[in-house]
Amino acid sequence: MSRNVLVLAEVRDGGLRNVSLECLAAARRVAEGGTITAAVFGSKAKEFADTLAHHGADKVVVATDEKLDQYTTDAYFQAFKQVIDKVHPDVILTGHTAIGRDVSPRIAARMGWGLISDCTDVQPADGRIIFTRPIYAGKAFVKKAVKEGTVFATIRPNNIPAGEADTSRSAQVEELDVAISADSLRTIVKEVVRKTAGGVDLTEARIIVSGGRGVKSAEGFKVLQELADVLGGAVGASRGACDAGYCDYSLQIGQTGKVVTPDLYIACGISGAIQHLAGMSNSKVIVAINKDPEANIFNVADYGIVGDLFEVVPMLTEEFKKVLAESN
Repeated sequence: MSRNVLVLAEVRDGGLRNVSLECLAAARRVAEGGTITAAVFGSKAKEFADTLAHHGADKVVVATDEKLDQYTTDAYFQAFKQVIDKVHPDVILTGHTAIGRDVSPRIAARMGWGLISDCTDVQPADGRIIFTRPIYAGKAFVKKAVKEGTVFATIRPNNIPAGEADTSRSAQVEELDVAISADSLRTIVKEVVRKTAGGVDLTEARIIVSGGRGVKSAEGFKVLQELADVLGGAVGASRGACDAGYCDYSLQIGQTGKVVTPDLYIACGISGAIQHLAGMSNSKVIVAINKDPEANIFNVADYGIVGDLFEVVPMLTEEFKKVLAESN
């Protein structure tokens, strides 16, 4: 059963977010001979057409209005709805990101469609598309399908491999004049001030070194940052560490923070409260470092180290430096 699939491709800090390529991989699974269209917004949107084509897009619709350079709900809602009205897709996929979580339910509500959010797997089966998503803070998973009408879903980052780029592919590029008037925007972004500079995007990081109250201070996070830098990863934190003022809330992982699924999650000085586990328990490999051998984090860890993180983490950093130097 062929399906026409529309993917919303996100641009952040001048580059495509990896979750957009993962959405294209999901689209390839379910299109089954149909057309895959990627929509990308912003004044530099055309620059990403080749990358989108190499990862499976047959068509790329670009809206180059500069009002789309920074995300605002009203502008993206107008642009994305106009793309949907033009493409008439059978399936719409977006990343389960801040943008996807905001614009997708608005579109779904306006169009009268259902929305399956935070999907970790997508598979065609018996003429339907089966989506897998976590429930009960990740303790269980359910499979869902849309019985009729347009299928609309958001995909959790780092769960569906993007796959290798096929540089022989090309796509038809079409520019869409979305005609967004300034009067229609209730919010205008004039400046973006980041509390954390540079680094790897936490939600898409393959390796995360995370700290809890056991880090004891903002200064204590420096040893975690050193390990993350060596591994090419990102630094995260528990809510306890954020509440204590050790780091900014933008690093918070958990039920009320970011949900992450890296290949490697190193938990340092984190007790393992259920709220934190909800945000990282689906990581592929979990390493826990804690002085308390009874800490709950060890119940979900693949590997556990009982010891002082201020002794263990620097040792790991030095050993990884040696291993990486030898491999290079």
